[in-house]
Amino acid sequence: MEPLLMKAVIFITLALVFYTVGVWSEKIQGHLKPWHLVLFYIGLVCDTIGTTLMSKLSDASYLSLHGITGLIAIILMLVHAVWGTYVLIKNDTEKIHKFHKFSIFVWCVWLVPYILGMVIGMM
Repeated sequence: MEPLLMKAVIFITLALVFYTVGVWSEKIQGHLKPWHLVLFYIGLVCDTIGTTLMSKLSDASYLSLHGITGLIAIILMLVHAVWGTYVLIKNDTEKIHKFHKFSIFVWCVWLVPYILGMVIGMM
């Protein structure tokens, strides 16, 4: 495996791990905590690095299904992390306890380009 591809795969996989642990631990615990946000931001950074590295290896257009869903996912991850930061800073108890619904939605959207990328990589 090419070294740049290996780095990209590692970062994308780290994004999956950090983001999944953050989202599902928030869901299980029933409310948003600061350490969940840390995991969201780490997942976002890892995903952005991995995606940037992958784009350097690909001749594919960003107007593909994978490219469009990937861009949507990264934007949603950013909105998710920023909104979570806002919710915690405002200390809105109701939003802190309902935030996991948005988290799971964003995580599900993020899985689409992740899975598409795996399928494309196997072809």
